[in-house]
Amino acid sequence: MLDSIDIARATVQLAITPSRESEEKLIHQLADQDIRAAAVDVGGDVVNSVHVVIERAIHASRKANLTKENHVQDGAIAGAAREAVTQIAAKATGLNGGGKIAICRHHEHLVVCIFMSIGLLYLNDVVIGLSHRSLPDD
Repeated sequence: MLDSIDIARATVQLAITPSRESEEKLIHQLADQDIRAAAVDVGGDVVNSVHVVIERAIHASRKANLTKENHVQDGAIAGAAREAVTQIAAKATGLNGGGKIAICRHHEHLVVCIFMSIGLLYLNDVVIGLSHRSLPDD
């Protein structure tokens, strides 16, 4: 049985994949380990679009059947996504960013990772936010 740190590691790996092809390949590899995964691109004014990040995370997790549409599971995704955004918000204030939200679930472990490049023009910095939640197994 995999621990929360194993699922967090898998989520970071998914968030940093450089292409859609490598993302899909990793999602299939994770499925072989009984880890369900999803990823979605995100971009824009980071601090003023927290709601967009949360909505994208919820929709991606539902679409990939990581979670079902109910307040407990939506709340877990929303809380983890918000925590991950909070971790990067200090560096992102007033700046635009682009990157990826990755979500992985293995039994009761749910992890959200946001990996972004933020900045102005070519003066970019790289940030990562990560959060874990526990949900009852399906």
